[in-house]
Amino acid sequence: MEDEKYENSPLTAQISFHKVLEKLEEIAESDVDYRSDYAKALLRHAEPFPELREGITDLTLLDKHKLLIKNLLADLFPTALTHNEIKAASIPFFNITFNHTERFDKILKNAGKDFGMQIRNFDDHQFYVFCCCLILNFYYGQNLDFSKPLFYDIPDSDGIMKHYRILINADFLEIMPTEKAIPLTKEDINVLTDNYDNLELWKEKFPPHSWISRGFGIVTLFDATVENAISNLKTNLLLPHELKEAAKGNMEAIFKSIYKIPDLKIGFTEVNEEDNVFTLAPFKEVKSFILKDCREINCNNLFCDSTLKTMMKDKREFIISDVEEYRLQRPEDTRFADSLLEQGIRSCILAPIIKNDKMLGFIELVSSKPRELNSINAIKLHYILPFLTDTMERYYSELQNEIDAIIQKEYTAIHHSVYWKFREEALAHIKAGNNPDLAFKEIIFKEVYPLYGQIDIKGSSTARNQSTEKDLIRQIEKLTVLFRFINEIEKLPLIEQHMYELEKMQDDLKQELKADTEAVVQGYIINEIHVLLQHFDTTNTKIHDKISEYFESLDGKAKMVYENRKDFDDALSVINKKMAEVLDKKQAEAQSFFPHYYERFKTDGVEHNLYIGASIAPKLNYNPLYLNNLRLWQLQAMCEMENEYYKLRPTLPYDLDVTSLILVFSVPISIRFRMDEKRFDVDGTYNARYEVVKKRIDKSYIKGTQERITQQGKITIVYSQKQEEAEYRRYIKYLQHKNMLGSSIENFEVEDLQGVTGLRALRVEIIYDKSENPETYSYQDLLKEMTTK
Repeated sequence: MEDEKYENSPLTAQISFHKVLEKLEEIAESDVDYRSDYAKALLRHAEPFPELREGITDLTLLDKHKLLIKNLLADLFPTALTHNEIKAASIPFFNITFNHTERFDKILKNAGKDFGMQIRNFDDHQFYVFCCCLILNFYYGQNLDFSKPLFYDIPDSDGIMKHYRILINADFLEIMPTEKAIPLTKEDINVLTDNYDNLELWKEKFPPHSWISRGFGIVTLFDATVENAISNLKTNLLLPHELKEAAKGNMEAIFKSIYKIPDLKIGFTEVNEEDNVFTLAPFKEVKSFILKDCREINCNNLFCDSTLKTMMKDKREFIISDVEEYRLQRPEDTRFADSLLEQGIRSCILAPIIKNDKMLGFIELVSSKPRELNSINAIKLHYILPFLTDTMERYYSELQNEIDAIIQKEYTAIHHSVYWKFREEALAHIKAGNNPDLAFKEIIFKEVYPLYGQIDIKGSSTARNQSTEKDLIRQIEKLTVLFRFINEIEKLPLIEQHMYELEKMQDDLKQELKADTEAVVQGYIINEIHVLLQHFDTTNTKIHDKISEYFESLDGKAKMVYENRKDFDDALSVINKKMAEVLDKKQAEAQSFFPHYYERFKTDGVEHNLYIGASIAPKLNYNPLYLNNLRLWQLQAMCEMENEYYKLRPTLPYDLDVTSLILVFSVPISIRFRMDEKRFDVDGTYNARYEVVKKRIDKSYIKGTQERITQQGKITIVYSQKQEEAEYRRYIKYLQHKNMLGSSIENFEVEDLQGVTGLRALRVEIIYDKSENPETYSYQDLLKEMTTK
């Protein structure tokens, strides 16, 4: 065999027709006259050429005996099927074929003179091992499944790559050893089957040309272009991001194979249904034929309403088989048709990419020839779209992750009502190539109305001090008892000194707890008393038992008596968690009326800020009615939070009271996202007045008295303008009607704050609902009540 590629093969291929000739000899001796005569004639013609039986190694002889070989193989290659079947005689795996059917010959002719047929992804290693496996199966009776899908990739006359699956029939082939063949044991075969990658081992057991393959195989091809192209498409879609640019050309080649259209091009256009715009997708390797040279365009500026309905409402393919004809028939879509014609597009398919009922965009298939793309071949997309859809969803998920990463890094975790603004800035940064020198813009919302409210733990500082005092006194009492016991056994002046110091500390604690008292007492106990006890712990068994009993009574982490402080901390934590949970849940409902910014903070209680205005949701029609509604909602929400606390209070480990306050501010302000602090704050000197009031109002007094403006069991509403008082009196009246607030309303002046004067307040009693299933009112009820009064 002259082909150098296979000169190191374990097999020496001898093309022989001995099995065919032997079959003809059987037929010649049969009783069927016409079959016998036919066989005798073929045998007579073949007799002068013994190489046909003994084996051909010189491939030029195949051409010499071409007609005779065709006649010998006539039963295997029916003339009636020669224009239909893609079939040839071959030497398996050697890429040597002969006696082609007419269809096979035509395919090779269209591929061009320079085309060399090779099995795809079939390297020398695979070739050698496959030949060895063939020997193991034929000669050693093994049943090794070494088959894998084999393909020939053959271009057609238009340059479109076609993919043909290879099927091999080896019935006319036999394998024989030469003197170079090495006999194999069962152990040898087991070692080989466990070492596919060890080519040297295979060559050792099957030296080059140690075996002969005598006969021929029959190779049958079938056109698997579409199936194979879809498989390649899936592979390309799974490529990592950095390979997408290189894969783009390959993607178009795949689509060309599927559609058999040489000049086919693909594109993608993103759809933002919310804003009713077509947008250039943020994937550099993808072009948009809908947008042409634009980055974004309103859908209505490109298509008429009926066309848009077909595309976006029905979510079906939009097919234009002849753009010029479409332009004449649909003058309302002239702009789109002209855009396509300017790009040399004469037929196109726009297929929607939909995931979870959300349209992501359109895959675009375009051709320069009319009717190349039509409603018939559009059906092929049905096989492809699921893979494209999953891929596009993955792209957008990765994009979303990238956007979120920028927001988290450069901004912060933010409320969904203003998320769009951060996303807009992050996306602009990505489209600009993530340039590190490009500054991130500050996020500002102008002309927004603030609402502030808090439910505060009344006297939390006093309660915390009391819990601390109780714990320290209890610990000193324990230590005093312990030292008296030790002093009875170990008469030491040092013990008496510590007893004196502990008793003095106990007296001081009963007077007034200072800011550093807890740290001083705790430091003294841990650094001096406990160190001393560790010394006495080893001197006497009785003392040891008493000291161990003392340490076991302490908190495991703090190493101090921590019962009352733990109860206080737990109670505070439970209150904050429950109040925040109630507020978050009700706030989610309130967003449905008009989007507004919401944030809350847990301190000694729960505070919340709300900001509402046109700039928060510029795509919606803002009306002052929504501010009124939110104020009424806030008042009811505070009542309901108080009721939740009323139910929660009996279960708390430490008894605490709460007070509620609302601050009314009717002048619009601006809020700016502080990049350094990763949070929103009021913007400008004038607007800072609101923040001053907010920080100081809850600890202020009724003017001319020593009474706090907030009081347990009541809601305090602080305001500065008469119209604000009138507005909230209406809300109070409504909630009194709903039996949520009491009948008595207090009205008083608030003491002057630093730089702020003229504040007034309303204070009204909360009615606690003691029923198991309290009646609640929807925000629709509130809105209806407010607009009818």
